[in-house]
Amino acid sequence: MSKPWQLYALHILDAIAKLRRIQERGDITQDDILYDATLRNLQTLSEATQLLPDELKTKFPAIPWRQISGFRNILVHNYLGNIDPLTIAAVVVQHLGPLEACTRSMLDESNSRDP
Repeated sequence: MSKPWQLYALHILDAIAKLRRIQERGDITQDDILYDATLRNLQTLSEATQLLPDELKTKFPAIPWRQISGFRNILVHNYLGNIDPLTIAAVVVQHLGPLEACTRSMLDESNSRDP
């Protein structure tokens, strides 16, 4: 029996919250510990998005679900060699907000249907 998708959505939000706290601690392009923590949380976040139901993700076409999945594979398997810290920093700054808003919307919609 699989877990309810809402647990994965909450996991995404938790990873985003951790990424924001990492940002507050310093520059990931200058601190390898913060950079490693960022990579780990992006991996966790990306894995959790893969476990959301496809029929739910199709309601949010502005989110690049397939690219997030591919990004996870790059993070985990390091296909491209050394991953560029500037690119990772840009991903955090540019893409977390829309994913967070989408995930919250999914959960809000789910909660409004529950008695």
